[in-house]
Amino acid sequence: MQFTDHLGNTISLRQTPQRIVSLVPSQSELLWDLGLQSRLAGITKFCIHPAAMHRQVVRVGGTKTLHIDKIRALEPDLIIGNKEENERSQIELLQQNFNVWMSDIHTVEDALRTISDIGVLTGTSENATAIAENIRASFAGLPHLDKTVLYLIWKPYMAAGRKTFIGDMLSQLGLQNAISDVDSRYPALTPDAIRALNPQLVFLSSEPFPFAENHLEELQLLLPGSQIVLVDGELFSWYGSRLQKSAAYFHSLLSRLS
Repeated sequence: MQFTDHLGNTISLRQTPQRIVSLVPSQSELLWDLGLQSRLAGITKFCIHPAAMHRQVVRVGGTKTLHIDKIRALEPDLIIGNKEENERSQIELLQQNFNVWMSDIHTVEDALRTISDIGVLTGTSENATAIAENIRASFAGLPHLDKTVLYLIWKPYMAAGRKTFIGDMLSQLGLQNAISDVDSRYPALTPDAIRALNPQLVFLSSEPFPFAENHLEELQLLLPGSQIVLVDGELFSWYGSRLQKSAAYFHSLLSRLS
């Protein structure tokens, strides 16, 4: 069986994979939810959901700091990664000896495609279709709010631009990304640059940087006229089965902002 990933690489599998290593948290959770608990051989230290998986499955380092020797020792017949979350040099090293399938996700549609593709790849298409349909149905009824928003992911300040998965999630809610440069994915911003943007809303993500109340107060001094809120970064940026929980969260969030 031959499969082509999102980067154009083709892999050949003699049978449905039985030893899978996942290098991305959201895709690890998806594999677990597809019913592949017994076939997950390795995950990263950031693959924290569900807790049972984090406890039970061997961890092979971070998404960008993989322990290649640990992965080799697991003898996987399939490795699943992502272009943005994993380091190219490490992926190319693994491709020398293993079947590595890579996703490349920028939009919700890309995420739904990935769920479907991984279902086919792992012989769990029925479960994958059910998950994708749940997500699509819940997103069809999303609330919309016509406001400008700055979504911060890091400090020193860094924002999510329009050509990111987070950027697409914001657009699903009718929000206008304050980052106007469409080609800038994760621009670094000075306090003066943030003040000049003057967004109506500022979302402070819980990950990858753990923004907290003290950061909110700091931003409020910088932008006294903006509404600044802490948001669940996982529900904005995890593009696997966790998307099934995003719509309900967005309804609750936007009801506090409108």
